[in-house]
Amino acid sequence: MMPFAYARAGDLDEAVRLGAEPGARYVAGCTNLVDLMKYFVEKPRKLVDINALPLRAIEELEGGGLRLGGLATNADTAYDARVQSRYPVVASAILAGASAQLRNAATNGGNLNQRTRCYYFYDIETACNKRTPGSGCGAIGGFNRIHAIQGASDQCIATHPSDLCVALLALDAEVRVIGPEGERVVPMVDYHRLPGDEPWRDNNLKHGEIVTAIDLPPEGFAPNHTYLKMRDRQSYAFALVSVAVVMRVEDGVIREGRVAMGGMAHKPWRVAEADALLTGKPIDADFVDVADALMAGAAGQGENDFKLDLAPRAIRRACSQAAAGTPQIQSDKRIV
Repeated sequence: MMPFAYARAGDLDEAVRLGAEPGARYVAGCTNLVDLMKYFVEKPRKLVDINALPLRAIEELEGGGLRLGGLATNADTAYDARVQSRYPVVASAILAGASAQLRNAATNGGNLNQRTRCYYFYDIETACNKRTPGSGCGAIGGFNRIHAIQGASDQCIATHPSDLCVALLALDAEVRVIGPEGERVVPMVDYHRLPGDEPWRDNNLKHGEIVTAIDLPPEGFAPNHTYLKMRDRQSYAFALVSVAVVMRVEDGVIREGRVAMGGMAHKPWRVAEADALLTGKPIDADFVDVADALMAGAAGQGENDFKLDLAPRAIRRACSQAAAGTPQIQSDKRIV
């Protein structure tokens, strides 16, 4: 780990001022950034500790939504009674990820901003355009079992590792941030980026901005939802493919539905055409066309070709679970 300066911000104004300095990075739960510093992947000049900021609350919004504090832990969020009853897809996605110890430390804002678990990104002896622009991508033509089959470029085929972000995308959540230029609201669909020719940019945050909160809309689709996560082992592993589905069902017909996916791309993956295809379907549909829409243009890289078969089957299974009102239970590792 490289030497660095350390400052503890007492309020938001101080945090933004310190975080806007060149080479400064914010730190809270420490579950990702500090690991990357130990591997010499991240080399911040200064760490700005924001744990003292008043951003841990989970609060009601006017109009029926719920605001998740940026510094609320994943555990506090997953076990909040309002989240569990009104937004169970969020609770389920969180409980499908990491370990209990990590969920107790990790924050909601940190979860949004965590970086890829690509092996080549973590190994400073290998080529990685995300870590060292212009050096190449070791995963292309290398060991790429966990890598992207959608939205990749010739610069990067890394995937985003979050489970929570997949659920937030399905719900059309909004991210509230504050920085040197003031406050702004970023729709979840616009928060993360595909690699393009700038793979080192994971999201659309500007330097010095802090995630203060995540706003959930009034509709949480509690009766008809699921979060289905396919991985090499059924605990403490990142998704090979994951699917969050939320639906509004009336009289055996899907009136509205959304599908978001993890393990597929550099960002949580969602396709508007697939969402539109859900509308008007009976709950016992086979959802093949929905899977086809989400898989359009998908391409394997060799060792991850199995995702081309696994992903559409997971989509269909998840849609059927949500439509039937029988969500995947994260404490029961069997896929039902």
